[in-house]
Amino acid sequence: MDMPGRETASPSHGAIARDAPTPQEGQMSKMKTKSSVKKRFRLTATGKVKAGAGNKRHMLTAKTTKMKRQNRGMYVLDKQDGDTVKQWLPYGLDR
Repeated sequence: MDMPGRETASPSHGAIARDAPTPQEGQMSKMKTKSSVKKRFRLTATGKVKAGAGNKRHMLTAKTTKMKRQNRGMYVLDKQDGDTVKQWLPYGLDR
């Protein structure tokens, strides 16, 4: 006897049939982009990595006006740090 609101069991005894395509043989799956990197970094037209300056979120009364002014914009990362960030962005940024 079936319970109301429940679907009847399929012939494969409850196995879920999925219509999602499976990767074909010999195809690699896609690499994932780190979500935190998408939010924190930008790429320039020449491929350099830009990041926002730190030390500007809280306790601003204890920081000098010069420090707060200089940390307003973004800055370009060193090549070594930029290469590390690019590893986390296998397909670049779509912006």
